[in-house]
Amino acid sequence: MNWEIDVLKKYLKLLALMICVSYTFVSVTGVIVNILSGTQINNFNTFLMFVTCVIASVVLSFHKLFDDLSPLMMMALQYLIACVLIGIMLFVINLFDEVTLKGCFEFYRSFTIPYVILAGFYYFSVFADAKKDNDLIKEIQEQRNSK
Repeated sequence: MNWEIDVLKKYLKLLALMICVSYTFVSVTGVIVNILSGTQINNFNTFLMFVTCVIASVVLSFHKLFDDLSPLMMMALQYLIACVLIGIMLFVINLFDEVTLKGCFEFYRSFTIPYVILAGFYYFSVFADAKKDNDLIKEIQEQRNSK
């Protein structure tokens, strides 16, 4: 029971780090784009960026659930799940403020580009860690076999 709490704490710390890093990256990029284009960003947009980063981070953090699938299928499925959650978020927003069809399209486009870039970095680090672990296991097995 105690180890389960430790695993949960470790997961939540990693998830919080992923959310903070992705939100910082998206926010700073948004600020740079706004400075270059001479526009301003309002608090609601900032909140939406945060919610979007949370959705993407949570979906990406569940990659272990899809380990039985091929990497490409896992990435596509996670992207589709994130899109469904974004759709639910847009539906809820539409209850309070009108979101046009073009607005939804633009939001998905604005979500997809950074998602693909950041997910690429995330998957690269996951697969690199898995390769390191496999190399370590092979090294340990070789050492055992040589004895």
